[in-house]
Amino acid sequence: MSKVIYPITYNGRWKNFPDDELRCSHTGLLNPNREFIVLMDHIQVLRDTLGFSLPISSGYRHETHPIEAKKIAKGKPAGEHTRAAVDIAVSREQAYIVLRKALEMGFSGIGINQKGKGRFIHLDIRKNPTLWSY
Repeated sequence: MSKVIYPITYNGRWKNFPDDELRCSHTGLLNPNREFIVLMDHIQVLRDTLGFSLPISSGYRHETHPIEAKKIAKGKPAGEHTRAAVDIAVSREQAYIVLRKALEMGFSGIGINQKGKGRFIHLDIRKNPTLWSY
């Protein structure tokens, strides 16, 4: 179990990912979990390695975020976004490149949505490797 911290800011820790891009869209809070810092350190390495933008379409979600609250109301556990996960808005060739490199780098939770307008790849660092599509 991680120790919970409550940062007001990450102080520019990741040059390509400002705090505002990582805040919960519902509460405006930053992720308080240490695992998130580990995840984002890896995401920054991924970005540096690939050399192209990795826009975060969904970062931290507080348990009161509507998506997470709906899961909890149904008796399910909150998702990885409450702990350490991001959705990266990429499609087509860039999605393939991100997926290939994410597998090489050892990201253990990978979700792929490559249909419609909101295409993205979900990345996290869960304990048991899992791959899924939306």
